[in-house]
Amino acid sequence: MNFKPQKHLLLSLSLFMAFSQGLASAQTLRIGLAEDPDVLDPTLARSFVGRIVFSSLCDKLFDIDEKLNILPQLASSYEWSSDSKALTLKIRQGVTFHDGEKLDAAAVKFNIERHKNLPGSNRRGELAPISSVDVIDANTVRLNLSAPFAPLLAQLTDRAGMMVSPKAAQAAGDKFGSNPVCAGPFKFAERVAQDRIVLEKFANYWNKDAIHFDKVIYTPIPDATVRLANLKSGQLDFIERMASNDVENLMKDKKYKVSRITEIGYQGITINVGKSEQAKKNPLGRDAKVREAFELSLDRQGLAQVVMDNEALVGNQWVAPTNSYYAKNVPMPKRDIEKAKALLKEAGVVKPSFTLMTTTASDAQRLAVVIQAMTRDAGFDVKIQTTEFATSLNMADKGDFEAYVLSWSGRPDPDGNMFSFHGCKQPLNYAGYCSAETDALLNQSRAERDPVKRKKIMEQISAQVLKDRPVIYLYHRNWLWAYNGKLAGVRNIPDGLLRVSGLKMAP
Repeated sequence: MNFKPQKHLLLSLSLFMAFSQGLASAQTLRIGLAEDPDVLDPTLARSFVGRIVFSSLCDKLFDIDEKLNILPQLASSYEWSSDSKALTLKIRQGVTFHDGEKLDAAAVKFNIERHKNLPGSNRRGELAPISSVDVIDANTVRLNLSAPFAPLLAQLTDRAGMMVSPKAAQAAGDKFGSNPVCAGPFKFAERVAQDRIVLEKFANYWNKDAIHFDKVIYTPIPDATVRLANLKSGQLDFIERMASNDVENLMKDKKYKVSRITEIGYQGITINVGKSEQAKKNPLGRDAKVREAFELSLDRQGLAQVVMDNEALVGNQWVAPTNSYYAKNVPMPKRDIEKAKALLKEAGVVKPSFTLMTTTASDAQRLAVVIQAMTRDAGFDVKIQTTEFATSLNMADKGDFEAYVLSWSGRPDPDGNMFSFHGCKQPLNYAGYCSAETDALLNQSRAERDPVKRKKIMEQISAQVLKDRPVIYLYHRNWLWAYNGKLAGVRNIPDGLLRVSGLKMAP
């Protein structure tokens, strides 16, 4: 279904009447999303907006705070073995799933094994070093590793650490994502594709005193201008990814608040270099020299200025230049049209043409248009294909694209921004990139817990991957949130996910 902006300019009268009582008493929190999430199954899900919904629906073993510190959530404590090849977790007691089933060590074992083994799992690579899971007692579980795995705790702060009801998952099979059952503060009530996701307060939530809304409604509205219009009209309480050019004016209006958080992810262009036969038909996918020419035709600072109104930090890697794991041995290339033209001549390619797929999100479409204009100076002929978000992910998964405007929301550990994208046959490797040397280095970086030694390995990975260019990294955006000035308790956490715990609407 194609998105029609006018559909969401004002929510339908029937929907308004249905929730009018909740709106009047401020017991319903209404959130505007930039896209419609994909499947609501933590094992299979891939989208950033899905993670926003999961933050209300599915608690994790661990969470992060504003400074990226890792904190226990469904786990109450943890302990590493002396050889770093086993992680023992104590499970928080008194936690129940939305179906009334108890969270215990056996449920954790089920979930870890489901993440690793379910067909189509996008968590498989994130938990690959876990060789087995032992239930020590009802509240203690041990994760056994084939080798030390430095990113494990960080992986468990996201979907790999989300726990679903084993009973519900086994009963629903591949339909679980249509009616997910987790252990979060809100339980699933309804989903209408492209229209709304409704969650209702879970009365038996383990931390229920921190929850002050009866219902949360997520409404996908790809057009940032329309999202903002719904906020101003009172139809929404909170919007994520507001347009950067609206920030200055909205900050002057005391009825609203604006939050700015630099992401731990990135905005980039993923190139099909080996995912499908389209890689061979595409000059960008066939030749690394053409990809280098493409990168040299881009002015990153210009992109950040025009597309993001400078609400972004330019970069050329999966982590920002301010990150301690940024590889300084691979500096950011400057725009060089003459060198780009020379590389195209060396490659024997005249006016290389390819299609750049983008989602319907406003900033993604702007980025595609500016890239189209910039690269024309070097001789590129870029065609733009606009595709609904979930559809674009499915196309990328099949390799049905040549180049793709794709952002990644990021993970606390840099492994979460690189392994699944650049490891051979990993689930998020949409580029189809595969290098035995890179794979070996990726595995070395995962096994090394010493930050200094680990950084040196990542410098080697950067030198190889950024030379092959399966992804052209552009910048690291500021998460821009706008919300009702009466909404209190908003926490600015760099993963860009709104935590509902502690949120209150003042009278």
